[in-house]
Amino acid sequence: MTRSEELFNEAKRYLVGGVNSPVRAMKPYPFFTARAEGARLYDVDGNSYIDYCLAYGPLILGHAYPKVVEAVKEQLEKGSAYGTPTELELEFAKRIVKAVPSAEMVRFVNTGTEATMAAIRLARGVTGRKKIVKFEGAFHGAHDYVLVKAGSGATTHGVPTSAGIPEETTSNTLLAPFNDEAAIERLFREQGEEIAAVILEPIIGNAGCILPKDGYLKFLREVTAEAGAMLIFDEVITGFRLCLGGAQEYYGVMPDITTLGKIAGGGLPIGIITASREIMENFSPVGRVYQAGTFNGNPLSMAAGLATIEELERGEVYRKLEELGRRMRRGLEEVSQDAGFETKVYGVASMFQMYFTGEEVYDYTSALKANAELFLRYQQEMLRRGVFIPPSQYECNFLSYAHGEEEIDYTLEKAEEVLKVLK
Repeated sequence: MTRSEELFNEAKRYLVGGVNSPVRAMKPYPFFTARAEGARLYDVDGNSYIDYCLAYGPLILGHAYPKVVEAVKEQLEKGSAYGTPTELELEFAKRIVKAVPSAEMVRFVNTGTEATMAAIRLARGVTGRKKIVKFEGAFHGAHDYVLVKAGSGATTHGVPTSAGIPEETTSNTLLAPFNDEAAIERLFREQGEEIAAVILEPIIGNAGCILPKDGYLKFLREVTAEAGAMLIFDEVITGFRLCLGGAQEYYGVMPDITTLGKIAGGGLPIGIITASREIMENFSPVGRVYQAGTFNGNPLSMAAGLATIEELERGEVYRKLEELGRRMRRGLEEVSQDAGFETKVYGVASMFQMYFTGEEVYDYTSALKANAELFLRYQQEMLRRGVFIPPSQYECNFLSYAHGEEEIDYTLEKAEEVLKVLK
């Protein structure tokens, strides 16, 4: 029995399902990480894995990046929490406003879930409306208003996907298929005066990696503006991932409100809401939309985030990741084709996913047609060969600055080997 198996068996006595987040569950059991460095994880049994999960996205510089580690150490010696403003908060906020096109003011929170929850509250407070629109398959955290199933029709009210959420809580959450202009037009034609906001991941990173069709984000900008509704970009994944200004810079579309997280924390917990001054000053203590938190602007997260952004500002990171991303996606297409598999490989910059399907993936419904069982077999075989990708067809893979051509070439070599075994 491995040490990971022993720990998992014990963990099931104290942690629900042996894990602290459902996505970490893995059959027959997850490996337990002992440490991480650069592009690799090392488990308690001494195994090494090239890591394409990267804690589900935050670690764009790789694990234990020296400048980030040093910044956190330096701050920890000064204290871990104060309950007062700090100069770090101000400096980091200024960097975010400079980087993110739509940003004029910032509110720091602690998780992406908190950020999207507050952003929706803010949109409702500003517009005086109740209803929101979210897209099927998009994940905006585990709070009640957005934790709903994918509906079959654009005008279907959200049904809670979790026990413990009253249906009336999600009665104001409307669902639409991603990349479907007609569905959005119908929603706004029928209920536009009641819609406070449309919230979306510009690239859906929680159903694999689903890209917006050409012009779709611009279409959403026009529809919401015309109806007096807010457009919320949930850039918890894409923020600082595609480029310094996130998806809104990459695609040239300005939302009203943006949420950030993951990369912005440099590997520590963080969430961010940002928008124009006019919108943001609706937050307390200036406005009537209440938001607060003991660890808002925590100095450790500020130090790690600031150190990360300073590295990203140099531009070298993005140039390298753009090339590695192209190399990985092109390679996966070639090895799957050579092995006789029908696959679709999607991604942009340092994001990618390979779906086991011959059909185009453009929304949640089409993603569900992919062979999830085959993907899990592929994932497990890759893990046995020292390559860790998230254990779900519907999660995104990420590259970091610590990855290099050697890691990419090894991964493609093992992918070719695994696909031949699976065939």
